Amino acid sequence: MIILSKLADYGVIVATHLATHPERRENAAAVAMATRLPQATVAKLLKALAHAGLVTATRGSAGGYRLARSAGAISVAEVVAAIDGDIGMTQCSVHVEDCERTTYCPTRPHWAAI
Repeated sequence: MIILSKLADYGVIVATHLATHPERRENAAAVAMATRLPQATVAKLLKALAHAGLVTATRGSAGGYRLARSAGAISVAEVVAAIDGDIGMTQCSVHVEDCERTTYCPTRPHWAAI
């Protein structure tokens, strides 16, 4: 079984919340209140999601965060990768150069497909 980190799980919760109201911008405090997550954690997640280009941030009194694309165009894998980094089933599926068996490994192409 693959278990997401708690932070990645929270990132999916935050992204899902933003997807429920795509027309409005919300600040970290409002997202934290709606999701019942700590505000500092939500702020950290929103910053990571913005850095990955998944949400846009607007400053000012009418500012806040919202999804950068439609919810259907953002995958859970993108959200998890924005929080936890590259996703892979094995080390070689993420960093092929780290494996000494690359040239003769019969399973590598299958891991890459997953």
